Amino acid sequence: MSISRNLAHKQLSLVPFPFQSVLKSRRRMATQAAATAPPIPRLSASLVIVNERNEILLVQRNPQASAFGGVTVFPGGNYDKKQDSSLEMTAIRETFEESGLLIASPVNSSSQMPPDAVLDQARFAVHGQKKTFQSFLDEHRLKPDTGLLPFTAWITPIGPPRRFHTQFYVTFLPGASSYGFTAGSKQERLPKPDGGQEVIAARFIRAEDALAEFNARKITFMPPQFYILETLASILRSATNTRQERAAVQQLSTGQFGQMTINPRYDLAQSKPGEKSVLTYEGDETRGGSPGRLHRAVVTTQKGGITTAIVIHRNFDIFTEIEPHVFKASSPAKL
Repeated sequence: MSISRNLAHKQLSLVPFPFQSVLKSRRRMATQAAATAPPIPRLSASLVIVNERNEILLVQRNPQASAFGGVTVFPGGNYDKKQDSSLEMTAIRETFEESGLLIASPVNSSSQMPPDAVLDQARFAVHGQKKTFQSFLDEHRLKPDTGLLPFTAWITPIGPPRRFHTQFYVTFLPGASSYGFTAGSKQERLPKPDGGQEVIAARFIRAEDALAEFNARKITFMPPQFYILETLASILRSATNTRQERAAVQQLSTGQFGQMTINPRYDLAQSKPGEKSVLTYEGDETRGGSPGRLHRAVVTTQKGGITTAIVIHRNFDIFTEIEPHVFKASSPAKL
């Protein structure tokens, strides 16, 4: 019996194990898993610029753009480790590239802002990766006006082929320090589109007027831009912004609101594919909030996915009633 068992063992040990077949199978499974896994959101930043007339800078993206074609947005774009030392720098650089508006100041009284012709030449050089943004600033003895006010971060929901983790900031013109909003040296320059490379239009417009254009279907927004504009429209009501209005925006920025990272999720039970989608946000009663608490948006789209209407349902005070335990800490600072 022992001899037969030994022979059987020897015979079995001679059978080759199909390593190559197993490896190919594992590679195939890994490829399939990667294909079905949602894309990792790319770090990006966007800047909401408010001038002294309470107008906000908006740009319209080129309809041929690979992401958000034709949509009206705040200037902004993807973090570039070759260009940016922080997400604030991303927001400032992208604003310069897309609109020509430079959020920077001379390093001292002996320096001055470059003329418009130099700024126009530089923005295209930076956009074309022919010059770094920092080298341009150093060359003209300028410093970026960091100290921007964080004003929520948003993560693209699962579904679209391109996803972003976007940090939104607010800043005021003329250059106002985020600490007290005293007069500064930022210069308001008539924004110019970048010739269609990324945007085809750039302009300052009051928040309520921009929302009215959206409701009239003259322009289109994505939910984050609509949410932020509606929030600011309820604060920036004066013909020229007041200290009280700027202080209210700062209060939101430094409070729970400014720290929110919003991960929209589709409520499939209430959504109608191709017509209306219900996006729930953190703090909604379905997303960890107290019973009866609403933090969601109803988004209507037409053929082609164009957003035609957005209605926000938010029944709590964003200054005093945000429930911080439902918001997980954001980590866009990991660059």
